[in-house]
Amino acid sequence: MPVMGKTPEQLQEYIDGNDPVTGTPLMQEIITGLTEAVVEKRLKGVKFDRASPRLLEPDTEENLHELFLQNNWTDKLPIVLPTEARVAEMLAHTSHKPDEIVGHMRPTNFRELYEYTVEKVAVNAVISGAKPEYFPVILALAASEASARSSSSGSGAAMAIVNGPIRHEIDMNWGIGAMGPYNHANATIGRAYGLLSQNLQGGSVPGVTYMGSVGNNYGYNNLTFAENEEESPWEPFHVQHGFKASDSTVSVFSGCRGTTYVLGLREKHWQEHIRNMIRGLSGRSTPTLLIDPIAAQQFVERGGFDTKEKLIQWIHNNAQMPAGVYWDYQLVQNYVYPRAATGEEPWATMLKADPEEMITIYRPDDIDVVVVGGDTNPYWRMIGSIYIKTVSIDEWR
Repeated sequence: MPVMGKTPEQLQEYIDGNDPVTGTPLMQEIITGLTEAVVEKRLKGVKFDRASPRLLEPDTEENLHELFLQNNWTDKLPIVLPTEARVAEMLAHTSHKPDEIVGHMRPTNFRELYEYTVEKVAVNAVISGAKPEYFPVILALAASEASARSSSSGSGAAMAIVNGPIRHEIDMNWGIGAMGPYNHANATIGRAYGLLSQNLQGGSVPGVTYMGSVGNNYGYNNLTFAENEEESPWEPFHVQHGFKASDSTVSVFSGCRGTTYVLGLREKHWQEHIRNMIRGLSGRSTPTLLIDPIAAQQFVERGGFDTKEKLIQWIHNNAQMPAGVYWDYQLVQNYVYPRAATGEEPWATMLKADPEEMITIYRPDDIDVVVVGGDTNPYWRMIGSIYIKTVSIDEWR
């Protein structure tokens, strides 16, 4: 990398040159990796030391803050130092043992997985400023094994949506300003998700384990909020994914970056307005609709969408563009074309379409709807994202 913006001659130099890390000819490394078994001598003395001391040496508060900053253990904002007493208080809010394995994580699919315990998650929860009663939510996020610090050059961030009774128990925000910096639980749970991701996956250092070209401000708290179940005309998001309404869950999304928004649904041309919004997303990103309750009611009244499923089906049916335009998106070429070329449906059929033929670009399962906001105005947005999974919070109490 980078590949785009380079001449064929420059790209050939990549192939003909040496690996900048090992100094070995790149193509030779690729051939060796594909044809020889992994042996110790090939590592050339490289060691992967994942050990870390449980406690740091005593020092002044100022020096410890600087140590955390210089070691890239923070998000560059001030932190709460994770003393033994603070970590113990966090651990008291789960029935799980400190040394229990929570999961494994890595910044990309091409790096080794790192393993982490309940206690290590607690350390990052303290650093973020989260209250101990938030800890089961943070553990559930860690158990998702979905990194909030992806190394993708596309600079995607994560999103975490909380459902169920836990929203009331820890006073999360699902109303006015839910996606903004106005609620302690929303802010620190999302921050903890980012910190545990970078610290427990082996780092998130620009140019080394983070390659986001322009970065993403969403990464500070990873778009963390609760769904407004009380004012939604539809069933909650976690119920759609097999949980009971009485369950507390957190749902994780990745690749959040592009977004389009609009005020309400006009009486005359609202359908065309939404089609324009769909076209405003990148070719690969799948849409998650984040809808204020007033706008949700307009969808019911003007569109007849009395269930989320009907709205999702309408988006699916109307998310269309000429095949030639779709396949010309660079992200589609990078990520969707290989799946089509190997025969995976529905993309294989879409690849055979005439360039002028209108094709449907999202499967119904790729479209999500969440109600959030506080009734001040029917603003709503469509954000490009990829749903990963929904995790039980109750299991981590």
